[in-house]
Amino acid sequence: MSEADDVEALLDALDRIGERLHDEQAYLTELDSRIGDADHGNNLARGISAVTEKRDDLAGMALNEAVKTVGTTLISEVGGAAGPLYGGSIMSAAQELDGGLDDETALAFAEAYREKLTERGGARPGDKTMVDAVTPAVHTFQRAVEEDDLALVDALAKAVDAARRGVAYTVPLRASKGRASYLGLRAVGHRDPGATSTLFVLEELLATAEAHVGDVSVTDAHADDAVAHDGTDEAADDGAAMDNEAATDDGAAMDDGADGTGDA
Repeated sequence: MSEADDVEALLDALDRIGERLHDEQAYLTELDSRIGDADHGNNLARGISAVTEKRDDLAGMALNEAVKTVGTTLISEVGGAAGPLYGGSIMSAAQELDGGLDDETALAFAEAYREKLTERGGARPGDKTMVDAVTPAVHTFQRAVEEDDLALVDALAKAVDAARRGVAYTVPLRASKGRASYLGLRAVGHRDPGATSTLFVLEELLATAEAHVGDVSVTDAHADDAVAHDGTDEAADDGAAMDNEAATDDGAAMDDGADGTGDA
């Protein structure tokens, strides 16, 4: 694909992500009301709306500049600490996309995003944050491209599966960061909203990739040894039973059942 095609795919991805985050706005806010500030869904919806309003401007930019603009827009439009965390990480990683998207730049962008996210937020795998979805997704993506020699769309499919397992892994955890950390055991039984929204974004990126370059060709898109926390070799047994439903609306009912009350 040419860089113009890459930008077209980015615009499609932003449209899909925008629609998904608006569809899931109430669900994400409900998740956040249990262990956070009850604003996650609203903040993301506001941020992605501001991004998509710049669609015409983005269409005339190089890929790295367009992605950088997505980041700066999120910084200015998303409230609280989330704007600098999400937007700043995207903005910093955007430089890796100079010249367009290929295996090398995609891997560099993913790793730079993960590094900036953990550096800025201070969270580590196992802290019950979006890092629990991002870390296994990025490591699985890297392994699929570099070791398994898979096409980017197939590697992304495995990354999505790893992120889904990461979301499920957050359910039995106590939180170590943010407002949820003050809840102690009351945070147990609820999936992390940031990890969940990360999964939604990755799912829409995969849908975009399939629309532009073709369907996933691997017969088994499950992440090999999908990792619960740090990308080495350990899977999340507690999350395995919840993998298939980790990112659906049915997940709300599953969260309710996790602690028997449905209350934060």
